[in-house]
Amino acid sequence: MTNPSVSRDVPLPSALHSPLHSPLPSPLRVGLMVPANNTTMETELLAWLPPRSTCQTLRIARGPALLDATTLPAYRAGALELAKSFDRDSLDLIVYGCTAAGFISGPDADTELGAHIAELTGLPTITTAQAMVRMLARHAVKRVALVTPYLDVVNERLTAFLAAYDIVVTSLSSFKARNVDELAAISSAQVAELTRQALHTDSDAVFVACSQLPTLEVVRTLAATSAKPLFSSIQVSALLASEMVQPGLQKDR
Repeated sequence: MTNPSVSRDVPLPSALHSPLHSPLPSPLRVGLMVPANNTTMETELLAWLPPRSTCQTLRIARGPALLDATTLPAYRAGALELAKSFDRDSLDLIVYGCTAAGFISGPDADTELGAHIAELTGLPTITTAQAMVRMLARHAVKRVALVTPYLDVVNERLTAFLAAYDIVVTSLSSFKARNVDELAAISSAQVAELTRQALHTDSDAVFVACSQLPTLEVVRTLAATSAKPLFSSIQVSALLASEMVQPGLQKDR
């Protein structure tokens, strides 16, 4: 049986070369998995997806501290159990929308998690961490400037994750949020300020890494005037989701 998940070696569809404002295909029905505290991704994902797309969102239980190597195993187990709750007959694909959970576990474990969710649901599955590296590879990015909300120990994991794909982090600006409350308090204006600074660094592109950070207007506004590619976790998840499910493969509505 063909594994419906995205593997590390499958290239992004060529349509992702198109401008971010290009018309997208017919609506998608997305099963979204996010941390219980995430208040951003569903709304912004739908804004990036084709009009009239829908999200069936499941929220993964977690504590008040941000994820790290010690809390990740229980979080991952909870995600897999929760994935069984999707109404799979009314969905086209699954988006596992926790960037940190992907890169903290490493490339192989993140790929395996996507494959496991795909097996449990019978649906194509992408992870935000994989969408990140695939988009950077699509644009031949070898040197990236990062904007994150994470503490140093988590930023180190992100740097190592990208290094596994031969992508070097040339600069990293972080809000260093210590818990979910501090993470939720980060505003779009604050993200925009760090992103503007990152766009002036010596890098091939800028990536805002975290599906809780508000990035929709930041990316839309700054990308329009920047010669340097600018991406965010939510944006690349939406773009890859739009390309994964071709119109001819979508379930009858």
